[in-house]
Amino acid sequence: MERTAVLVMEMQRGVVGDVARFPELVAVCDKRRVVANAAEVLRGARSAGVPVIHCTAAFRADRRGSHTRNSPFLAHLLKDPGHMLEGTAAVEVLPELWEPGDLESRRHHGFSPFTGTSLDMTLRSLDVTRVVAVGVSLNLGVQGLAIEAVNLGYQVTVVVDAVAGIPDDYAQAVLDHTIGLLATRVTAARVWEGGR
Repeated sequence: MERTAVLVMEMQRGVVGDVARFPELVAVCDKRRVVANAAEVLRGARSAGVPVIHCTAAFRADRRGSHTRNSPFLAHLLKDPGHMLEGTAAVEVLPELWEPGDLESRRHHGFSPFTGTSLDMTLRSLDVTRVVAVGVSLNLGVQGLAIEAVNLGYQVTVVVDAVAGIPDDYAQAVLDHTIGLLATRVTAARVWEGGR
């Protein structure tokens, strides 16, 4: 029997919330109602007893435990010594998406939620065989989530109106030409049709 969990990718205050440093991504999320649609998915999950796991990112102030120079994007981000520091408001999950029964899987390096974390073991301990993805970004995190989940044997569903990337036309191309090869694509209104 299929057991599902929802993976919420980087829906953190410092990524798409009130202390975000990515205004273009925030604007796309607002335009596409990504937070509202993700909240709808999470309400349905919780009411059905489906686990919700927030896949978050953070850095230590001294950057220990993080690869910081192996990607141009990371090197750029980490020029700001205060970027996404452990223990700050920036790494908190958006309050409108968090509930006390939720789980969190935090990573300190890389772009996807499985490598270097206990996420796979957490999902296996819950007997999960299918993951539903919401969050950001289609550029890196959600795309990496889908690829790694498939590689690990999970079925993947991506909620198309609860994810975003920049620019918007590129994000749509990723949904059409990459995610479409890896995952089932559904809207927030239809994600729970046919079972959990």
